[in-house]
Parts: sequence; C-alpha cells; structure tokens
Amino acid sequence: MFKMSEYSFIAAFIALGLATLLYAWYFVGLRRARMLLALETGAPGAGVTTEATSSSAGWYGTLLAANAVAFLTLSLIFRTIATGHGPFANMYEFSVAFTWGILIVYLYVERRFQARALGAFVTPIAVAMMWYASTVPSNVEPLVPALQNNLLLTVHVAVAIVAYGAFSVAFGGAILYLLQRDDAVEWLPSSAVLDELSYRSVIIGFPMMALVIILGAVWADVAWGTYWSWDPKETASLVTWLVYGGYLHARSVRGWRGIRSALLLLLGFGLTLLTYFGNLFFGGLHSYSGLV
Repeated sequence: MFKMSEYSFIAAFIALGLATLLYAWYFVGLRRARMLLALETGAPGAGVTTEATSSSAGWYGTLLAANAVAFLTLSLIFRTIATGHGPFANMYEFSVAFTWGILIVYLYVERRFQARALGAFVTPIAVAMMWYASTVPSNVEPLVPALQNNLLLTVHVAVAIVAYGAFSVAFGGAILYLLQRDDAVEWLPSSAVLDELSYRSVIIGFPMMALVIILGAVWADVAWGTYWSWDPKETASLVTWLVYGGYLHARSVRGWRGIRSALLLLLGFGLTLLTYFGNLFFGGLHSYSGLV
C-alpha cells in the first residue's frame, strides 16, 4: 500500500503540473485572443480561433485538476491503510492533504462562479505544496506520544486542510481582483464576481479555522495538560483567524470592498503560510511534526 500511495502521488503531481500549464495557456490565450479581436490583426478569424483553443485548454486543465484530486485521494487512502492512522502525522502527509484541500475548494469555486481564470493563480500554490512534499521525508515513523490520538489527529488536521485550502483560493481571487479592479480587463471575471468568490472562500475557511483552534486546544489539554500555552503555532493560528475575522467584520459592518479587502486577504494568506511553516523556524511544542 505504501508503494501504491507513492505512485498515486506521482500521478497526481504530473496531472496537477499539466493542469497548471493548461490554465496558464488559458489565461494568456484569452488575453491574446481579445487583443486580436480588438485590433483586427492577423488572419481573419484569428482571434476567434485563439479564444476557442484557449477555452479548450482551460477545460482540459479543469479535467486534469479533477484527476489530480482523484489521485491524491487514492494516495491519502493508501497511506492511511499503510500507516494505520489518518495521513496527517508529518509534513509530507499534511502537505499532500493541504494540496487536496486547495484543489477541492478551487474546483467548487470554479464551478460555482464560472471563474476558470482563477486556476492560473491557485494551482501554482498546489504545485508548490506538492513540490515541497516531495522534498521532505515520506517514510513512516512511529507516532510520538502527543499524536497517538487517531480521532483528534484526523479531525483536527482535516478541518485545517479545508481552512488552508479556502484561504489559498481567496488569495488567488484577491490577486485577480487587483488585476481587474476597474473592470478594464474584459476577458477576466468582473471585479464583483472576484470579490464575491474571495468572500465565499473565506466564509468556508473562517469557521474551519475556528475549529482548528478549538480542537487544537482540546488536543493540547489531552497531550500536554493545558489548553493553551502560547506556542508559536497556536499563536500564529489565532492571529490568522483574527485577521480573517477582521476581513469579514470590515466587509459586513464597514462595507469594505475592493482593494482594501483584497490586501487583507493577501495578509491573511501570508499569515496562513507562517502558521503552516513557522514552527520549522520558531520551534515550540509542534516542532516534532510540523502539524497545525
């Protein structure tokens, strides 16, 4: 089963890499097609042909992204069978699961908002996470005592996967919004759509992040005898949650939209990465595994 997990990981990596290239082709191709149509240059119908080709590239990119999800799901299942516990016990396993969460939320948002251009900004994050997973040890080690609670290990990290995936999609939406803030780019989704999809992504991630913190506190009490110890990982998670809470508050109460909201999402994603990787630099109680 361990080998099957590795083969599925490789297949997912290849599918995701190809999907990223196709999304980039889709993104750049649409721009070129609209320029050809606007300037009426090239052969007759060149703009229409280019747009059709790039649309096909986008469709195949989505198909490959869905295949990557299927392969990642198999990889995680095989890993679970091989290890006897949820595949969330080290940085390799959590990075694979993090990638899975990014793609699941992305595919939902793409379908919901018909915003395929978002893939050109979200799938590179997933590729980077899989590349990182390929650089860290993937061997199975006995669980340290603090991780020997299969239920809390599985649930705590599973909700973190959804939260981090949603924040990654919101980040991609914020980047696209900053490119489209004046609705000057006709081949991109409108700024209103991009603002809304980023908001909806945070609506998914924010309560999940709250559960990460709550379940982490429960687990900390079981493992270390205290609910909260201001460990760097705990503190970073709380600060990240507060920033996204500030984003939701500013949007609903103060009416923040547009650039200010997008910049808050960029900050939030930066803190998400700090939460994920920070223990590698700052140590603390979580330094043995890199878990949330």
